Amino acid sequence: MLNPIFFKLFLILKLPLAFLAGVKLKFLNDTQSTVQLKYNCLNKNPFKSIYFAALSMAAELASGILAASFIYKNKPAISMLVVGINIEFSKKAVGLIDFNCKQGKEIQDCINKSVKTKKGQSIVVTTTATDEQGDIVATFNITWSFKAK
Repeated sequence: MLNPIFFKLFLILKLPLAFLAGVKLKFLNDTQSTVQLKYNCLNKNPFKSIYFAALSMAAELASGILAASFIYKNKPAISMLVVGINIEFSKKAVGLIDFNCKQGKEIQDCINKSVKTKKGQSIVVTTTATDEQGDIVATFNITWSFKAK
């Protein structure tokens, strides 16, 4: 996924709006991920900042890419779904915004519990959006549900 060409192809095929908005994957391992979104003409709002829906999309991807990396080619197959979101905006989003999710271990444990119990499991995952100065722009609490098929 860290290969920029592969990631762009993934976005075009699976998340075309994220591709158009300019979302980029900057870092991914078993414990955390970083996604970037830069203010541009396709993701702006009338207030000269990044539209909240584009911010939410990048935040969801930051946590979702961690989950997807754990369930890729898993036997049994595991479904994943966003079942809730709570956002706190604290600053206007302009320039380059980083979306950091550091709950890979907790996500993996939730997925493993779903496989073990054969029941759906939910987890609230936090993604923090920061600007180029390191100031927090928004905090996203996304509730993911996982269920082994």
